[in-house]
Amino acid sequence: MTTRTIASTHTGSLPRPDRLITTMWAAGDGVPVDAVALEEQIDDAVREVVARQIDAGITVINDGEMSKPSYATYVQHRLSGFDGESVQTYHFGDLVDFPRSAEMVADNPGRRKRSAPACNGPIGVKDPRPAVDDMTRLSRAADGHQIFTSAASPGVVSLFFGNEYYPDHESYLFAIADAMRVEYEAIADAGAIVQLDCPDLAMGRHSAYADLDDEEFRRIISINIEALNHAVRNIPAEQLRMHLCWGNYPGPHHCDISIAQIADIVWTAKPRTVLFEGANPRHAHEWKVLAEIGVPADKIICPGVIEPQSNYIEHPEVVAQRLEQWATVVDPERLMAGVDCGFSVHVGIRNIDPDVAFAKLASLAHGCELASERIFR
Repeated sequence: MTTRTIASTHTGSLPRPDRLITTMWAAGDGVPVDAVALEEQIDDAVREVVARQIDAGITVINDGEMSKPSYATYVQHRLSGFDGESVQTYHFGDLVDFPRSAEMVADNPGRRKRSAPACNGPIGVKDPRPAVDDMTRLSRAADGHQIFTSAASPGVVSLFFGNEYYPDHESYLFAIADAMRVEYEAIADAGAIVQLDCPDLAMGRHSAYADLDDEEFRRIISINIEALNHAVRNIPAEQLRMHLCWGNYPGPHHCDISIAQIADIVWTAKPRTVLFEGANPRHAHEWKVLAEIGVPADKIICPGVIEPQSNYIEHPEVVAQRLEQWATVVDPERLMAGVDCGFSVHVGIRNIDPDVAFAKLASLAHGCELASERIFR
């Protein structure tokens, strides 16, 4: 019986309690909300979501993003300069080809409620306290368990929030990076792993940058990573991880760029650990792609071995088999097990039964045990 087990984690968002969803939707709609009551609801939700992750057997846990209306758009409440018109629709190349899929995605109430006002002034830190409060809650609830906290990368902020103020993409990006550095360092100072969410590096290809050719896109994401590295310059690489994402929505995804076309740029990012999709039908084959092109020796990989879009609970044996495949790509000591993306990337999004989400996490943890017994024996 081995004492070594492949660590399990996920990518951030977890289902929120119904009461908290109702309150956060009201706040987002401009309805007066009792601030003290909202904080109490967030406190309760964090305690519950931490306990459920621990019960499921997850190794590296978080607060489920309970305080955030969305994994990226929350920054408008923490940074100044975002008071322009909100983006109403986003372009996704795969949904253009399948308009009925587009209607299904747009009809999800969580997406209808999101808001991303454009940048129309100088960016600064409006309020550093929410990031500190997040870490106080999580540290208290986690009671010594290893923790991470996700935060929007400079690139994904620039992807979702239009720029009406800065003269070019690069100056806009580095202004975001300088402001977000405060949040990243608050997470690190609390002893947590900082996860940078980076859909711009993958999803960006068929969304905001769909009109560029591949080389132009690669140039853009190279700049995005330069800004990310600038923002985390004071945080050790081993305390950083980044999450690639091709878009957590139930679309056909036939326009997704291959990881082979961006991996060389991705590896230049400072975070030691890289999370990416590996379980869904569009990316499950890419273990072989990375086996062929290689993974730098200083990187840990955390492929998704379960996915967050369906109510199927992956069998632990499926999880174990996937991990055994990935253990041929890198030394098992450099392998973690994750989820393709978050279970609730926007407050109130309806993709999955909340109880099923935690059952999937339990299956993930069980699969790690099975794989570890075989890999490390």
